[in-house]
Amino acid sequence: MKRFIGELTARFWQINRFNAAISPTSKRAKSFGRFGSGSIILFPFTTIFNEKYIQIGNDTMIGEHVALSAGMMPGQICLTNPVVKIGDRCLIGRGSGIVGHLSIDIGDDVWTGHHVYITDQSHGYEDVSQPISQQSQPERAVSIGSGSWLGHGVVVLPGARIGKHVAVGANSVVTGELPDYCVAVGSPAKIIRTYSPDSGWSAKDHF
Repeated sequence: MKRFIGELTARFWQINRFNAAISPTSKRAKSFGRFGSGSIILFPFTTIFNEKYIQIGNDTMIGEHVALSAGMMPGQICLTNPVVKIGDRCLIGRGSGIVGHLSIDIGDDVWTGHHVYITDQSHGYEDVSQPISQQSQPERAVSIGSGSWLGHGVVVLPGARIGKHVAVGANSVVTGELPDYCVAVGSPAKIIRTYSPDSGWSAKDHF
């Protein structure tokens, strides 16, 4: 009996996970600035709000337990539109967070591992007489080029510009610019391999 109940519960959960996912035919998909054909946000999701400032391309999958938001709170009027743009055929790994306030632009065919965090806003800390939570929150646009891959646990911080076909190693922190066709690892992420049409892939002498 216990096994039967367990199997029934698992089947019920799987069916409801599928039905609760956000797909182009879902009522909630209509609240997005764009929700492309063939795309899906798997259930359960952690936080999704201000969808009208979020655009998702075609055939993109966003994994379970993902936070996806524009602005700081539901109902906020954002200064830019879209705030978050995700291209076609992307895969955002389970447990990731994409939290935009100004501009996060993710190209086509970008895949991530689990628990990746991408944000365009930081926190001021210079005034020691005030809690950090009450200080300025500077924003700088973030972009991730088409065909790139972010490994498990990567953090992409405000002002980061990741080029096309860039591989970022697990648990790296991207704070600046990574040019097209490179491999970067570390905190902060540093380039360890580059590609050129003449010589192919080669390791950096110093990193």
